[in-house]
Amino acid sequence: MPNGSLDKHLFGEGHGSLNWKQRFDIIVGTAKGLAYLHEEFHACIIHRDIKTSNILLDRNFQPKIADFGLVRLLPEDQTHLSTKFAGTFGYIAPEYAIHGQLSVKVDTYSFGVVVLEIISGLKNNETSLDPTAEFLLKRAWGLYQDNMAMEIVDRSLDPEEYDTDEMQRMIEIAFLCTQSSASLRPTMSEVVTRLRSVSSLEPRQPTRPAFIESDRRVDIIPKGNRSTSTSSSNATNSISQVSGR
Repeated sequence: MPNGSLDKHLFGEGHGSLNWKQRFDIIVGTAKGLAYLHEEFHACIIHRDIKTSNILLDRNFQPKIADFGLVRLLPEDQTHLSTKFAGTFGYIAPEYAIHGQLSVKVDTYSFGVVVLEIISGLKNNETSLDPTAEFLLKRAWGLYQDNMAMEIVDRSLDPEEYDTDEMQRMIEIAFLCTQSSASLRPTMSEVVTRLRSVSSLEPRQPTRPAFIESDRRVDIIPKGNRSTSTSSSNATNSISQVSGR
């Protein structure tokens, strides 16, 4: 593609080159692409590796989902598959990394992470240079809880280019996509509808997302419990496979 992969424009030499309209169009275009794979193609395709480096941009900066080397087909009579893990650390849903439960909601989770990266210009799993750094998803949720969600927005974006309420809604949609329970995550067609809507997410507000800590613990706090953290040897074993990619 003429404009290469999205990650180069967000984290590489092209950082700051995308304005908000271009970023918003990339978010919507990627959501539409996933909705097509999940619901409109003659077979349900789960990509399994949605991330910014697998989103290519044409000459008009319209997104194209790439790298179908890990795709799995979901039979019509099944809601999920039990399969060996494959994917990229930082983008993968915990239920898949830990238990091998693969569904279309795994792609939804990855999409939610990508949305936060597009909004912030920060890479979710870039903590190698600072062992005390928080993953983007965790940091963004903390700011959201403190009514400071806008602090995560990329400083290279001109505040005149975007509406604050719209940006807040984009962040909330990202959190809906990364809910700890796969059943709470919207389908990608629902995501497309929400992205095109100008109304808030009421009455459905996101609960705390699930994410994999830098010390390889899976941190999942159920709805209504703000102090519970789970950790298991299975999680450690699974995540070791992830970080090896």
